[in-house]
Parts: sequence; C-alpha cells; structure tokens
Amino acid sequence: MTSPPRLPEALTALRDRLADAPLLLATPGRDEAVRAARGVVDQIDDYLLPRLLDLDAPLLTVVGGSTGAGKSTLVNSLVGTPVTTAGVLRPTTRAPVLVCSRADVDSFSGERVLPGLARVTGGDGGPGTVQLVARDDVPPGLALLDAPDVDSVVATNRDLAAQLLAAADLWVFVTTAARYADAVPWDLLRTAQERGTALAVVLDRVPPEAAGEIAADLGGMLERAGLAGARLFVVEEGPLADGLLPESQVGPLRSWLHALAADQEERAAVVRQTLVGALDSLQQRTAVVVGAVEEQAVAADALRAAAAAAYGSARDGVDEGVRSGSLLRGEVLARWQEFVGTGEWMRTLQDRVGRLRDRVAAALTGRPAPVQGLTGALENSVEGLLRAEADRAAERTVTSWRALPGGPALLAGDERELARASADFSEAAGAQVRDWQGTVLDLVREQGADKRTRARLLSWGVSGAGAVVMVAVFAQTGGLLGGEVAVAGGTTAVGQRVLEAVFGDAAVRALAERARDDLRERSDALLRYEQDRFDARVSEAAPGAATADELRSAVSALADARRAA
Repeated sequence: MTSPPRLPEALTALRDRLADAPLLLATPGRDEAVRAARGVVDQIDDYLLPRLLDLDAPLLTVVGGSTGAGKSTLVNSLVGTPVTTAGVLRPTTRAPVLVCSRADVDSFSGERVLPGLARVTGGDGGPGTVQLVARDDVPPGLALLDAPDVDSVVATNRDLAAQLLAAADLWVFVTTAARYADAVPWDLLRTAQERGTALAVVLDRVPPEAAGEIAADLGGMLERAGLAGARLFVVEEGPLADGLLPESQVGPLRSWLHALAADQEERAAVVRQTLVGALDSLQQRTAVVVGAVEEQAVAADALRAAAAAAYGSARDGVDEGVRSGSLLRGEVLARWQEFVGTGEWMRTLQDRVGRLRDRVAAALTGRPAPVQGLTGALENSVEGLLRAEADRAAERTVTSWRALPGGPALLAGDERELARASADFSEAAGAQVRDWQGTVLDLVREQGADKRTRARLLSWGVSGAGAVVMVAVFAQTGGLLGGEVAVAGGTTAVGQRVLEAVFGDAAVRALAERARDDLRERSDALLRYEQDRFDARVSEAAPGAATADELRSAVSALADARRAA
C-alpha cells in the first residue's frame, strides 16, 4: 500500500494545483474563485509551510484594522518607542513594519515567513518589502507586524493586508468606537472565525463614559459571530504622550502578549489553534475553486457546442448546395450550355450512343476554351457557396457566444473579425476547389486506364470527361426550376450517357460519388479550420476535464497526510 504524503508535501501539491487552476473564462463564479485560490496559495506559502517546518518559531502577531484605527500608534505604544509611522495622511503604512527581538531576527530575515517580500532595515523600503526592526525591548518569541489598512483606497495595500493577516499566528484587530460595526471589519472577523485564527480585538478611541456600554455591545456581537473566545481590549480616548498611548491603556494588551511569548505552552496553544484552523478551512475554500472550475468546464462545453452547431449547419448547407443542383445556375449554366451545345444535344437525345460520343469528341477536341470556362465557373460557384456558409457559421457562433457565460469576454476586441470567415478563406477555398477539380481528372484517368476505355476517352479528352463528371456531382436538380431543369438536368443526362458508353453505368455513378465525397471532405476541412478559430479561444481559457478531479485528489491527499501526522 502506498503511504500517504507528508503534510508539507501534501500542502505543496495542493498549492501547485490551485496556482495552476485555469480560471480564465468570465463565468459568474470566476472572480470569487480566483480570490479563494490566491488566498489559499498565499496562506500555504506565507504561513502553513513555514510554520509546519518550524513549530517553535516566534509568534507572529499581525496588527491590522481599518483606516485611521490607530494600528501604528498601538504598535509604537506596545514597544514603547516610535518604530512605525503614524500620521493623518492616508494611506500611511505602505510597507509593513515587523518588530521583533534581536534574538529572533534570523527567524524573519530570510524567506521562511512572507517569502515574496524583501527585507529591509534602517528605513522604509517601499512597496514589496517588509521593514525589519530589531529591538531589545521586545521579548524573544514575539513579533509585531504593523499591516496596511484593510480598507485602504490603494488596492495593493488591501491585498497585502489580507495576505499578512493570513500569515499571522495571532491577529490583533484594531477598530474604533465609531466604526466597530462597519462591514469591512466584520468581513475580516468572519474570515478569522472561518479559519479558526487566534484573535484579539482592540476597541480604540472609546469615550470613557461609554466604555462599558460599547465594550458590552461589541462583546455581544463577537459572541453571536462565533468569536466568543476572542480577547477584547478597550483603549479609552485621551491625550497621547509623545505620540504614545498611556500605560494604563496599553499595559493590559502588552502584558498579555509578553505572557504568551514567555510561556511556551501558551504560545504553542495559540499556534496550534491557528494552524489547525487554517488546515481545517482548506477543504471548504478549495471547494469554491473546484465549483468554479466545473462551472468553467460546463461553460466551455456550451461555447464549443455553439460553434459546433453553427459549423455543422454550414456543412449541411454546403452538402445541400452541392446535391440540390442550385450551383448549376447563372454563369455555370451559361458555360455548360456553351460547352455541350444545348440545342443539338437535346435534339439528338434519342440517337444512338455511338453517334453522340462521336459528336462529343468532335466538339471537345476542337474547343478547349468552353471546358476551361465551365471549370472556372464551377470553381467560382463552389467557392462562393463555401464562403457564404463560412460567413453564416461565423456570425451564428458570435451571436450565440454573446449570450453564453464567458463568451463576450472571448469575443472582446475581435468580434467584428470573428463574425465573418477568415481573411484568407477565399484564397484557401479556391485552392481546394482547384485541387478537387484536379482530383476529378485523376479519377477519370484512373477509370479509363484499360486500353479500350483509354482509346474512347482520349478520342474526346480527359478534361471534357472530367467537366461532365463535375457537373454530374451537382446535377440532383432539386434547386432548379422550370427550364433550368430541362437545360441542366437534360444535358447532364446526355453527358452521363456518353460517359456510361466509355466507362459503364456503375463506374460513372461511382465516379460522381467519389468526386462528391472528395469535395465534401475538402469543404469539411475548410470549415473545421474556421471552427478552430473559436475552439482555440475556448481551449486557451478553459480547464481540462481532469482539473477538478485533480483538485479533489489533492484535498483528499492532504486529509490522509493530516491523519497520518
């Protein structure tokens, strides 16, 4: 039996699956799933793997909260000296500031925690960095991190704040008496509850006369939210001394944090609570991504089906146009009349086949131009049919995609171009029709390979016989009316009688069918190429069939690893 993976290996596998999850189609659940996937990946990288690899590392306490809640002032007051910038301009904190004991600097100077952020010392390093401050007055085992505002007007600050909170062993969440019921703080507190994160809440700037009432109200809200275990600290409003909170206000929180740092068992309990809570939350958070991946797969199937239906109709349209005889109108009909000499052929329809063959031979061997005119007219007519069906299929597909999930985004910027056949389609269609005509001549030569039929065939030319075969391909006259039937159908019947005299009845039918099949294959290939324009866009954005199952397997492997651990 295969042994389950170790927990770090299982986490890494899940992380890789989530990082690679294709969520490019603009489906309804896509944005939420992207955020969920990114959140899990960041927490695995920034917290779960580093903490599992070093369970005895210092307690990382992230101080977070809303704009202007007093986070930086609180951190400075806990340390006893200004270590992070507090001010009235917003956003104030751009690069997070991490304060720790000199004994713990090595735990935070490398990439073990927050590996995507470079460390700087001696000043603000700007975006993408963590300012590392080592202090003798911070006890070993404790680190304080002043995070950007969770509701910052700068999106990168908000994203970084969420990432830092997910990397914390302990959240110290700062809000104010005026804003503790706001939506943003409670969204994050609910996140803490869902992830089982160890939490303390600091209620700042509380009017002294209302401290008891406001604290009781917030306590009730925490209990109803399932956060009754969160420690609540109240900081009353009052004057600052050199920018720091009075000792009477900040002392209880500092004492609690220092006690955690000093008591290895208490510190380990906090770490264990957050670690287990984060691991427990992974299945549910990954399920959001799995659901979105499945939604993407369904949307991709619908988009492909819409394109397939449109181009399937185009193939049917080409087949109907070929079989109906509708191509034997206009220029083709005129060239056909010129080619066979309609009047004479119709008058001699009942004459002996041998005499008809002789007349055809005399007409064909002495008049090459009518053959070329007929084949050219056929080429233009078939190319026009292919182009018309390709344009209709492209327009149908674009129209369908506008109404399907993910479709409008795939069309964005290219809708006008995609709503018609490719720019090189006419050239490609013309080349295919000319190649088809060459194939028909090859079939005629092949059919006339024995000595007797070759002599008869050469007496009136391969090109002439091939032209008659080509017309016979389109001679099911359902698309013609009145005299057109007599002209096209009747003269084709005479030509077919001549061919039957050369090759035999069965052979002529086989020639026409083989020629028709070859033309169908060529038109199908052209339309397949056109459909691929749409299918390729879906394939670039849509997940593979196994992606959702792979994510489920990664979650299952993680559960096995946790049981084994």
